[in-house]
Order: sequence, then structure tokens, then C-alpha cells
Amino acid sequence: MGEVYRARDTKLGRDVAIKVLPAAFSEDSEKLRRFEQEAQAAGALNHPNILVIFHIGTHDGAPYIVSELLEGETLRERMSGTALPQRKAIDYALQTAHGLAAAHAKGIVHRDLKPENLFVTNDGRAKILDFGLAKLVRPQFAGDVDTKAATLRANTDPGRILGTVGYMSPEQVRGELVDQRSDIFAFGAILYEMLSGRTAFHRQSTADTISAILKEDPPDLSTTKRNVTPALERIMRHCLEKKPEERFHSASDLAFALEALSASTATSTQTEAQPALERRGMNSRERLAWITAGILFLALLALLIFVIAPFRESPAESRAVRSFILPPENSSFDFTDTNAGSLSISPDGRRLTFVAPTAEGKDILWVRSLDALSAQALTGTEGASFPFWSPDSRFIGFFAGGKLKKIEAAGGPALTLCDAPEARGGAWNRDGVIVFAPDVAGALQQISASGGPPSAVTQLDQARAGTTHRWPYFLPDDQHFLYLSRGATASETQTGSIYVTSLGSKESKLLLRVSSNVAYAQGYLIFLRAGTLMAQAFDAKRLEMAGDAFPIALGVQSEPSMARAVFAVSENGVLAYQTGSVRNGSQLAWFDRNYKQLSVLGDVADYGSPQLSPDGKRLAVSIVDPQNGNQDIWLYDVARGLRTRFTVDPGDERSPAWSPDGSRIVFSSNRKGHFDLYQKSAGGVGNDEPLLESDLEKHPLSWSPDGRFLLYNTVDPKSKADLWVLPLGGDRKPFPFLQTEFNEFNGQFSPDGRWIAYVSDESGGNEIYVAPFPGPGPKQQISTSGGRQPKWQGDGKEIFYLAPGKKLMAAEVNGQGASLVIGAARPLFEVHPYESGYAYDVTTDGQRFLINTIVEQKASAPITLVLNWTADLKR
Repeated sequence: MGEVYRARDTKLGRDVAIKVLPAAFSEDSEKLRRFEQEAQAAGALNHPNILVIFHIGTHDGAPYIVSELLEGETLRERMSGTALPQRKAIDYALQTAHGLAAAHAKGIVHRDLKPENLFVTNDGRAKILDFGLAKLVRPQFAGDVDTKAATLRANTDPGRILGTVGYMSPEQVRGELVDQRSDIFAFGAILYEMLSGRTAFHRQSTADTISAILKEDPPDLSTTKRNVTPALERIMRHCLEKKPEERFHSASDLAFALEALSASTATSTQTEAQPALERRGMNSRERLAWITAGILFLALLALLIFVIAPFRESPAESRAVRSFILPPENSSFDFTDTNAGSLSISPDGRRLTFVAPTAEGKDILWVRSLDALSAQALTGTEGASFPFWSPDSRFIGFFAGGKLKKIEAAGGPALTLCDAPEARGGAWNRDGVIVFAPDVAGALQQISASGGPPSAVTQLDQARAGTTHRWPYFLPDDQHFLYLSRGATASETQTGSIYVTSLGSKESKLLLRVSSNVAYAQGYLIFLRAGTLMAQAFDAKRLEMAGDAFPIALGVQSEPSMARAVFAVSENGVLAYQTGSVRNGSQLAWFDRNYKQLSVLGDVADYGSPQLSPDGKRLAVSIVDPQNGNQDIWLYDVARGLRTRFTVDPGDERSPAWSPDGSRIVFSSNRKGHFDLYQKSAGGVGNDEPLLESDLEKHPLSWSPDGRFLLYNTVDPKSKADLWVLPLGGDRKPFPFLQTEFNEFNGQFSPDGRWIAYVSDESGGNEIYVAPFPGPGPKQQISTSGGRQPKWQGDGKEIFYLAPGKKLMAAEVNGQGASLVIGAARPLFEVHPYESGYAYDVTTDGQRFLINTIVEQKASAPITLVLNWTADLKR
């Protein structure tokens, strides 16, 4: 039907597939009609098990379709002529049935379902492809199948056969009008092939194959020596009935049958009785009989309890039910520092979303129905963190690529709402308002769920030394919300405080002292204290705490520097959490230009923004205290590997920048309620001297080689991230270097002070640019496909930077003349940086790199799921 190309959507920064009809085909009116019909049919669908269509159009007379790019293999390739394990076959069958149900609900019949048109992605999702033979029929009411309904499009001429022989239904090979039950027949043929490893109706000739479809049943699965559950074989044969009215009447009914089978299969494999039965040599039919008997016994027992319950003096005691959620296949729950605690339960308690890597190592969102055996990946969510649900459980809000985004839980394109450079959580109410923390410091913002400009919804209180508001959570009235405030006084930095406020209010009320995200459910606030998940009674109407806090789970994961615990709760009593430790920290390691590790510096810790002194003998780096989450600056003696504390204030100190002579260090500190600039003697003696104080957050970046200017970042709600310059002599009046409607950051002076390399997102993505200092003058672009964290070589002949894919790049530059001459950028090696601020530094000769490297983590525990979690409290 067409030629498919891999392409790049530069506006949304994603890879896509473009299917183009060749010129010779476009002259064929029939092929053109089928191509257009495929686009129209698939474009009307939006389901995680159907290929997502983004756009259709025509270029130079050639029609094309832009769709999501799938990486994996077709079901045909996955089977490779052999049978699949029964559990895999059920999983793929169930996903396909859900996709068919969605298509049929739109009145679309595929008519060419076969293993070549089913795609299995690398993350295990089954996708239905190629609706080129699709027929749009008038949607029927549930249970009402009218085989004589007129088609709306793509009427098939009587006697004309469209489809693939071997998977067509009897009515299809006769050239009769077809409905959704024809797809169910093809589905049955595919299911048979997955279970047996051979086609259901394949014969030596097309005529013989058609005859088999019309008159014969496929051989019993027992002849293939496959131990297939009889219930599954019955489902398959029910799909392959010759008469349409004797098959499943809808794909929804088919999916329901498969779900019931998968649930009973999962239950049976988790019991202790099954291994014993297998050791005694029982076959699958005997095991099924025992399981069926057990289910009937439980049903009779439940009925008996229901009958006698009214006559009992006291009601039956309810209990919490605990289970575990395992990570997707070839994935893990190894939450990193950037996505710690990235799980959330839908308000209706039916689905769980979490962040986990794909087989390629890309962190994405997954959605797991609590009654399903596996999770489904949400494409277009690469780099996701901190998901939260819409009140109707239909959408998921999340953060990725410095943006706040939303996506339908069933799948589809992710929509960008606004900037959120280093977000710290969000919440969504029934009025379509999202409250979120866009950055590591500052107040909470609010925005409409449909998009628009954000605005501040909380105010930092300097009297309380509040420097960051994060982890909002709406209460049931959808006006009041909870949030965490962390400050700069010793008590608030170590414990933090939970407050409650409402939309449109300037007042907030302190509820409790704790440094944790918080949730409300069924009359309790839930939060973490010293590794223990706690609950405390809370009156959501009077906004008052009651009684004492008590533990509900021990050893729950947390990320102290973020004040984030790994738990989530739904409105109807479903609790999820994960035990263990989130991270092992990072390691400062030396590498040469060939990525050969030379040595390490210091022990494993939580490092940020390592900065070498001008002579390369010392290193300034921020380190997070694992006990209280405080960040301080320490100095390393590079040769001896010894470190000494440089700052001692109870606030957070970060982003060190050396003076050109190595005598002083400038850093940022939030000790007065927001990040201001301070300087101190590099020898560690004397007091911290304030350099610049204002209401805006500020972080130092680079010192000019003559020592006269300091380049720093500010974050202004009006102009986003900007680059400013602070003169270090005279009146010290700052002036802007770059202040635009875009984000500019990571600025670095060139060794001769004539240029500044920086990052801007003016093109829609982060790219490296160089502009003359102090200006004016034209800028030049260094990177070609994304870049950040530029660093100059000591002689100014190279600029290093990090590119997408975690590649360290080097671009040749020549600034000897009046203008800068830029050469091609080339990759040096792939890195594994822990990005808390700048992730690396380089020696002046450009031959050695000190990289803040992620320490490999061990597999973490599964997610613990507790249904009816408050039942244990009442006991």
C-alpha cells in the first residue's frame, strides 16, 4: 500500500513514521481510495492498541500519513513459525480484542486482520495496523447486529473478495456483506496460530484454503502437543464458528471472556496448590477441574454469607487485601532521583500509572489496570516524571522535557501545556484547574487543563522562610489543596511543613511539620516520616487534624532532597507504595577523551555541579546531606582525594563558580527565602559576603577571565530563564545579557572573555549558541540536534556539550579574528551523568573529564498494592 519512512517531528521533538503512496500507485484510483480510507479509518481511532495517526496530507501529488513510530516486530515475525507461550498468546489476544472493540465502537471493521497487521512493540504492546480494507458501518446498539445494514463507505461489490485468504471469514470469502463478526473470525484464526504454531486453514491452493474455511474446523490443539487451557480453546473455537450469529457478538464480549480467563489463570499460578498438583502429574484438564471446583466453592460460600448475614448479631469483619505489582517485562521499578515517586492511582481506583524504562532504557509512562496481567506503555511520554490524574480518571498530567504535559490514559498524542523546567508535582481538580510546582524553588502556579498562561497561586512567606512550595494535592471540595513548604531555617529545612490553602486565597494554614509529599483519602492525611508511611485523621471540611499519627507501612522509599516518598492513594481506598531505597548516589570519575576511566574522586554521594579550580588542583561541588536533605558546598583536594566543608549555613548552597585567580568562590544560597548570590574566600576563612539579593531566584554560572563580571541565571515569571551580568566593581548594578521570551541558561564565558556560550530553547528545543560579550552582535549556533551544558576548552579552541542520547560532543571553534569560526561538532563518547546542576567539568587542556556519574542501582522492590487499606485501621 505504500512506502514507510522514519522521520523527525521537529516541532514536538519526536520520531514518527511517514507512509507515502508511490507516484505510480497514486495514479491508480482504487489504490488511492484505499490509501485514503486507511487514513480516515485509523485517524478516527485513538486507542493504545491501534496505530495512532497524527496527520494526513498530500505533498507534490503524493498522499501521505504521519503516524507514531513503532519499534519492534510484527506478530508474524514474533511467532517465526512457532507457537507462543500461552500467557503471551493471551496477553496479545486480549490487547488485540480491546483494539478491535474500540474500532467496532466507531463502526469500523478491519476486514484484513492477520499476523502481518498486528505489531508487537519492544515494550510488549500489541498494535493493530493497516485499515486499508476497513469498512465503515453504522454503529449498532449493544447486542443488536444487523448484517443487512447499509455500508456508509467502501461498499463491496457482491461477489468481490477483499482480504487475505487464510484469515477471511466464510461470509467474506463468499463476497457477502460483512460486519464486526468477520474480524472476530480472523481473530480466532490468529489465536489458533499463536497457540499451535501453524495456520488454521492453510492448504496447498487458494481454492482448497477457501473450501477449508467454509466447511472444515482446524485440527484440535491437542494434536500440536501443546498443553492449552480448555477454556482458552473454547474461546478460540467460539470465534471460528462458520455462522456469524454463533460467534461472539462483539469484540467487547470477546475481551471480557479473555480477561476472565487471564484473571483465573493468574490466580491459579499464584496459589500454593498448583505446584503440588503438577508434581502429582495432573494434566491441565484435571487442574482446571480443581480450580473450577474451588471457584464454585468460594461462590457458594459467598452466597451463604450473603444469606445469613442479616441474621448475624455483628457484621462480617472487612480486611485489607494486599498484592504486588511487578514491573513490565524487561523493565524495572528503579526510580531515579529525577523521577522518584513517579506513580499515581486513578481517582476511581482502577488503574495505576508509573514511570519505568523501556527495553532501550528510556523512561516512559505505563498504565496498569488493576484487573489486568500487564501494563501498557504510553508512547510520547519519554522522560516523564511525577504523573497525576484528572478527576474523571481519563487523562494523566506529567512533566517531561521541561514542560507540563497531558495525555489520555488510553493513549494518544501528548499535549504540552506550559513550561516547567524542574517540576515538583501537580494536581488536577474537577473545574479543570491544574496546580503545579514548575521548578525546584518558588511558589506554586495554576493553569487551565486546556492550556493558557500560568499564574501564581501561592505566595512565599519570608517570615516562614519558605523557599519552595511543591507536591500539591486537591481536597474533595476541589478548592482547597495541600502542599509542602520547605524553608531555610534549620527546623523547616529538616522537617518542612504541610499547609492547606485554597484557589484565590492569600492565606494558608499550617497542618503539620513533616518533609514529605502528602495525600488525603477517606478522612486521613498520608505522609512519610523517618521512612514510615503515616496516617493521621483530618477533617477536610473544618481543615483540622485530629488524634495522633500512626504507621501504615514501614521502610517506604523516599528521595530526601526532593522530600518525595513513593506512594499514592485513590479516593476509594486503594493504596500503593514501594519499599526500599530510591538511589545509591553518584560518583565523581575521571575519563579521558576515549571514555577510558582513569580514576575516581571521593566516595559515592549525592553530588551536584562539580567545578574545577583554574589550576585544576581543587574541586568545588555541592553535596546533599542524606539525613536532612540539606545541600552544602565542599572542596576536594584533587591529588589527595580529601574533602573539607566550605559552607555551613542550614539553607541550601549550590552552583559554585571560581574566580579566575582561584581565590574566591561565588555560590547561591536560599538562606533568606530565595536563592541569592554570595561569595567567600576559597581558603574557607571569613564570613559569606552577600553579592546580590532580590526576589528572583539566582544562580552563578561563570566568571569573566579578567575578574570584572559574573554571569548568572535568573528565573522571572514574565521572561522565563534569563542571563544577567553582575559587575564586581563600582556600583555593582546588574544588567541583562539575554532577556527574551525564551529560556536562556548554562552561560559560560570564553577563555578570552569575548564570547559567551549558552543554551536557548528559541527553536523549540535546547540548542547551544555563542554570542559576543558584551554585545551587540549576531549569535551563532553550535549544536545541530540539541545540546546543553557547554564548556570551553582552556585555549578556546573547542566547546564541549551534552547532546541528546547522553553523548558528550566537541565542536571546534576559532575566535582569533573579529568573528568566531565554528567547525563541525563530533561525538566523543556516551556518558551516564547524574544531572544535578552541571554534570561534568573538563581540564584546561581538554584531555580529561570529571563526570558526575550515576551509580548503577540494584533492582528495587515491586509496588505493594493494598485494597481497602482503612479496614486494618478500624480493626
